[in-house]
Amino acid sequence: MAVARRTLQGALLAGMMLAVTAHAQQLPAPPTETSVQATPATASAPDSVTTLGEVRALKPEDDQPLDLYRFKNPVKFGDNRFSRDWQEPPTPEQVSLGGGYIMMGVVKGVLAAGRGLNKLTGGPDQIQSAIARPPPELSADQQRRALQFCQQQDGCGAPPQD
Repeated sequence: MAVARRTLQGALLAGMMLAVTAHAQQLPAPPTETSVQATPATASAPDSVTTLGEVRALKPEDDQPLDLYRFKNPVKFGDNRFSRDWQEPPTPEQVSLGGGYIMMGVVKGVLAAGRGLNKLTGGPDQIQSAIARPPPELSADQQRRALQFCQQQDGCGAPPQD
């Protein structure tokens, strides 16, 4: 029931938008009837614009709270060239904590010069991704000594590996 009502509300909203668009495209003469009528947009245009009558919106139910964020975009877009390079401008708080616009510009320039120097010299990046090493493996001799040590200590928590 609620889905049908929301669909009806969406249809009414679309109808109101069409009516406003048609009203904006009409001739300056006001319509004399409140029923649905078709009037030409201009005298020279071959197409005609349909004008809708009065549209009334329905009030939502009181037991359902209004959720402005209920319609989420189901399509998730990945990063593109623009979103990777885009940086939000600093807030006034960030500017004041960073020493002002001049100091922030100096720091940004020094960082850019450092990146350029690093690129010219062929040095590694300052931030590198971590590379996991393989877990340590005991040789056969080390496993034998560990087993002997466990037997001397009245057993270990881990079972011996074969």
